[in-house]
Amino acid sequence: MPSTRVETRRGWIGERRVELLEAVQRALVAGIAIPEQDRCVRLVEYDADAMLVPSHVGPHYMVIEITLFTGRTIEAKRRLYAALASELAPFGLASQDIKTILIEVDRSNWGLRGLPASEMDVGFKVDV
Repeated sequence: MPSTRVETRRGWIGERRVELLEAVQRALVAGIAIPEQDRCVRLVEYDADAMLVPSHVGPHYMVIEITLFTGRTIEAKRRLYAALASELAPFGLASQDIKTILIEVDRSNWGLRGLPASEMDVGFKVDV
């Protein structure tokens, strides 16, 4: 049940917003083995003067913050990083244009349907 926020500069994605969000979703499915129907991917676009970026990146630089349950292996995280780079390449992003930050949260600190996630079957394995 990751919660994913994609941040980038406004204007370059154009009419491809849904395509970009679907690409990130595919990377999540491939990388950390979440079910396809488990979706929470949001896009935030900033005016160019509202986002300072490193000098070595391209104009499509993005930050992807993924809040997820603690427990994924380093192998799963590697798969996720590689899948994001692969899925976002058709949008003109080089791997250096993608910064991914994983924020791991204990299941007891994640509420779903009025309960802590630690007290329910979330429908997928976390220790992949």
